[in-house]
Amino acid sequence: MNLSRAVSVVSIVATFGMGVSALAADPDPRQAELTKVASTFVEAFQNGDAKAIAALWTPDADFIDVEGRVLRGRDAIEKDFAELFSENKGLKVRIEVASVKFVGPEMAIEDGTTSVLAPDGSLPSRAHYTNVLVKKDGKWLLSSVREAPYVPPSNQEFLHPLDWTIGEWADTASEGHEARAVFEWSPDRNFIISLRAVRVNDTFLDNGTQRIGWDPAAKQIRLWNFEPDGGFGEGTWTPQPDGSWIVKTNSVLQSGQKASATTVVTRVDPDTVTWQSKDQTLDGKPMPDSPVVTMKRVN
Repeated sequence: MNLSRAVSVVSIVATFGMGVSALAADPDPRQAELTKVASTFVEAFQNGDAKAIAALWTPDADFIDVEGRVLRGRDAIEKDFAELFSENKGLKVRIEVASVKFVGPEMAIEDGTTSVLAPDGSLPSRAHYTNVLVKKDGKWLLSSVREAPYVPPSNQEFLHPLDWTIGEWADTASEGHEARAVFEWSPDRNFIISLRAVRVNDTFLDNGTQRIGWDPAAKQIRLWNFEPDGGFGEGTWTPQPDGSWIVKTNSVLQSGQKASATTVVTRVDPDTVTWQSKDQTLDGKPMPDSPVVTMKRVN
């Protein structure tokens, strides 16, 4: 039995132990009934008592783990936990309970995310779980547990309108200089990260970064700018009916001055964009508009 199998332990703890605080937030008195079993499970788990843990399931319970293995009945579940406790010592668990829904007076469905941490400090095993619990003879028991591979939450779907930015872009219009911008997804797909640079002769000079993400409260695509001299700013990307984008920014310069601008970004074709900053201010005083800049995709 490998460590990934141990994720099943967390599914149970989510219901009967570590998820107590999340469950208690709901005033439904049946939630309190679920948490009464918590101390029994925690004690059994800490003692490596597979028999006591199996007693928390219905006699005909079934379990499908993240690897697709199917266990049916208390005897199979007890045997599996006995192997787990025999082969893995010192495991710790962490739970994120997403929701608990009561379906009738004697059935509950719980969804969440589980993590199992080994004592050697290796990366935790994670999984999504769905537990079905039923109340029999006044006691809540696990009737069915299903696990699925863990997929980290992502706001990528809200950033899809900016998919076209992904890649490298270049502006070679300036004499002797070449402006470059690279847009790429962050590893968790929650942000688009833009790296800016200017090439002078054969040297690229850092020209700042921008992180683009989704603001779930404002329902808006946001941005955060960070300049190489310590200046910073924030703003929004807003799509327009004609297909262009309005990028509004407010910034604090390294000098302490405050700047604002409205930049119009237009996608001319899949490999060409233009941008121009308008309505620029510096400490509240109007500044000239920037020239229109054309950038081409670098293949």
